[in-house]
Amino acid sequence: MSQKTLAILGSTGSIGRQTINVVESLPHQFHIAALAAGNNLNELLPQIERHHPEVVSVATPALADELAQQLRDKGLAKLPQIHHGAEGMLAVATHPAADIVLSAAVGVVGLEATYEAVRLGRTVALSNKEVLVAAGELVMAAAHQAGRELLPVDSEHNAVHQCLRASRRSTLAQDKQDSSFRADSWERGTPPSSSAAASRHSRLTTTLYPEVRRIVLTASGGPFRRTPLAQLANVSTDQALAHPNWKMGNRITIDSATMMNKGFEVIEARWLFGLRPDQIDVIIHPQSVIHSFVEFVDGAVLAQLAPPDMRMPIQYALTYPDRVESQQVQLDWSKLRRLDFEKVSTRRFPCLRLAREAMKKGGALPAALNAADEVAVAAFLEHRLSFLGISEVVEEVLSKTPRTKFTSIGDVLAADAEARRQAHEAVARFSSHPISA
Repeated sequence: MSQKTLAILGSTGSIGRQTINVVESLPHQFHIAALAAGNNLNELLPQIERHHPEVVSVATPALADELAQQLRDKGLAKLPQIHHGAEGMLAVATHPAADIVLSAAVGVVGLEATYEAVRLGRTVALSNKEVLVAAGELVMAAAHQAGRELLPVDSEHNAVHQCLRASRRSTLAQDKQDSSFRADSWERGTPPSSSAAASRHSRLTTTLYPEVRRIVLTASGGPFRRTPLAQLANVSTDQALAHPNWKMGNRITIDSATMMNKGFEVIEARWLFGLRPDQIDVIIHPQSVIHSFVEFVDGAVLAQLAPPDMRMPIQYALTYPDRVESQQVQLDWSKLRRLDFEKVSTRRFPCLRLAREAMKKGGALPAALNAADEVAVAAFLEHRLSFLGISEVVEEVLSKTPRTKFTSIGDVLAADAEARRQAHEAVARFSSHPISA
């Protein structure tokens, strides 16, 4: 495998740090050309020192100045270009040398930059859930037009992607020649014309995987799988952050506890794999060893198994279509005593129901779902909202959101802003007193 050049959005977050860990475990496979971070200079600084990216972005102008000064103080031979804010994210995502853009920035902050990378024909390894939850139709249309496949980093979608390599994809056979034309065009630096891309896009079949009956995404059930329902109103932030299997950032850990995270994944799966909503199921699997199932029309079922370690799906996405030996991740079969499965209770996990309803109604509702959840989770982490208040805030915002069809990323961002405004108002109403830690 020839060396690939990476741009990483969200390099100082959980996925970003693990991506760099994978890169450093395969030193001759990858080069990092661009890094986008938020506010964490303590994490970003050593990343720059070790990998010497050409372009770096941080959240604010003040942080950009501070970073430049710290790099000068360390006597770095050549400083990277330092950007900030949305413009900086775009500079990283569209770096001309990047073979792969890994999108792992948390929240809608990474949406516009990721969309632009897709539109320009970059290969995008997608970890950021908001991209497809809020703007799935727009992003996938851009990917089809560019002739590029989105590579999922989420363990569940990554597992489905691996299993689907055993299935016939209807559009590949029909568009093989067109795909080669598109790839050659991008390699020459000349994107195919919009009319040609639209013509090819019109020939895409409705069912990408006609041999697939359904997929099943697994969920651990989080820390409250067995908690009596009456006690959920009083659970603490510390309890909600104590995920039994995965080490993740705060928001995604809370989303796992409410199972909103799984709701987002259902929406993502619809767009990634061209499936109908009724073809996507969820089941609780407490061990988090099987990450997804794919059931085929002949009754055969493929499952992907791996330890609950994000370095495996990250490496898969970065090295695809090859497989490269890893010394970091291996399933210990001697410790695998049992595999349990349970139905999901929507009484216990109403956020999963809300996500399915938003997907079914479409329009602005999935974007509002994400925005309201982000505001509600932040309020819960700040002890201003109860655990059950998260789903209550989301449900209220969804009830006020119109089914507006998006025609641009600007439409998505406007719907996101309005949903956040409504969510803040709802949090204020639901927060009658501080919540204990």
